[in-house]
Amino acid sequence: MKADVFIPCFIDQLKPETARNIFAVLNHLGVETNYPEQQTCCGQVAFNSGFWGEARQLGEKFIHDFPGDNKVIIPSASCAHMIRFHYNRFFHNTSVHLEYKKLQNRAIELTDFIVNIMKVESWPGKFNAKVTIHDSCSAIRDYGLNQEPRKLLGMVEGIEVLEMESSTACCGFGGSFSVKFPQLSVDMALEKLENAVATGAEYLVTTEVSCLLQLESVAQKNQIAIKIATLADILAWSLQNYSNNNFQ
Repeated sequence: MKADVFIPCFIDQLKPETARNIFAVLNHLGVETNYPEQQTCCGQVAFNSGFWGEARQLGEKFIHDFPGDNKVIIPSASCAHMIRFHYNRFFHNTSVHLEYKKLQNRAIELTDFIVNIMKVESWPGKFNAKVTIHDSCSAIRDYGLNQEPRKLLGMVEGIEVLEMESSTACCGFGGSFSVKFPQLSVDMALEKLENAVATGAEYLVTTEVSCLLQLESVAQKNQIAIKIATLADILAWSLQNYSNNNFQ
């Protein structure tokens, strides 16, 4: 299967190693990936901050950056939701109406793609760790993800998934929310981290890099002993462990 890949700005600028892991996972699945090098941003940051003119410009650029019929794999439910829902505000009955409607049908979040399009039912990776899952607001409430991350983690040999209290509570990032209300944002992250630590998990896993950055920074500043990773990171690391064990 051929697919285009959109790497959101948070990943591109702050977590490039996660981008490499995303491609490692897709390549393992036999997906022939295309990365349009001119891509930048879907417009979500500007949209959430009230700069709708700039969001529309970025959205129109995104439409032109991803033409064709391939699925557009997006490792962020919030970015995928921006395209699939909020583009209606800008491009309905415009000169790019047909292009944006077609794009909306092709845009899909990474774990949704793996579980529901690729129909993956087993994973050859190995990763010995106890993990707990943070369900991001955008993934649960906007995009509609739920069991996909749990199904994927459950396929990895050595992983024990421990459910935390209030796994669907917000991490406190919320885009510009963390800038406008910094103390409240930190308090929300601390509560999330405390719930994660209480499970006894070694890793707190999320599908959203924006959530990872929020939780990771608060954990480091407050010396909270839990590792934060994306699901794509865990899957890629598990493949490395599996390959190394087989080689030995």
